[in-house]
Amino acid sequence: MNPTLFHPLLGNAVMDLFLKGGPVMYPIAAVSLFAAAIVGERFVWWLRLRLRRDPTGLEQVLEALEQGDADKARAQAANSTDPRVRVIWHGLNHHHASLQGAMQLAAGAELREAGRFLTAMDTIITLAPLLGLLGTVTGIMQSFTSIGATELAVEKVSGGIGEALIATAFGLGIAILVLIPYNYFNSRVAALQHEIEVAATNVEIMLATDRSKGAPTPLRVNSA
Repeated sequence: MNPTLFHPLLGNAVMDLFLKGGPVMYPIAAVSLFAAAIVGERFVWWLRLRLRRDPTGLEQVLEALEQGDADKARAQAANSTDPRVRVIWHGLNHHHASLQGAMQLAAGAELREAGRFLTAMDTIITLAPLLGLLGTVTGIMQSFTSIGATELAVEKVSGGIGEALIATAFGLGIAILVLIPYNYFNSRVAALQHEIEVAATNVEIMLATDRSKGAPTPLRVNSA
């Protein structure tokens, strides 16, 4: 086979399956496009977050706090793009009022942005197979309608069964393909939450305890 003909033939085959899947394939196609857009956006966001990480800056802020110099730590954290350092900066800016409250609010904002669209992905994972099941029901109904007709048409019966199978396959396929990045993004959010909690706990320990009296050594976590 001529390789130049492969892509057109594949496209025609997919379109043929789409049309044979019945009317429910249109909402399934809309869900698949929405899912692709979300997954792509999240991958780009996490890539940008990796580039924004500043483990050296985080260490410098913690070292300044270990030395009891909160002003220096605040100045070093001011322009950081690392979410852990930004949480610390918010806490240091409000440590005279409510250090813990300020860091909790900042951490919530960071994690809310990190977990953006996860609910939508979870909905897609549930909705896509249900749309496929709806296609199954309508396809089987079409087959039974053909069977009950005066003139039995084998093409109509097989067409209804084919519609049912195609819709189900597409719905399950979308759910499976979205489930993998959904679990990955969930794990990244959990990891980020842990790192922020460790950084915030270090700050609370160092500001609440005099280091000269043997305060515990701050925890360290490696940036992923």
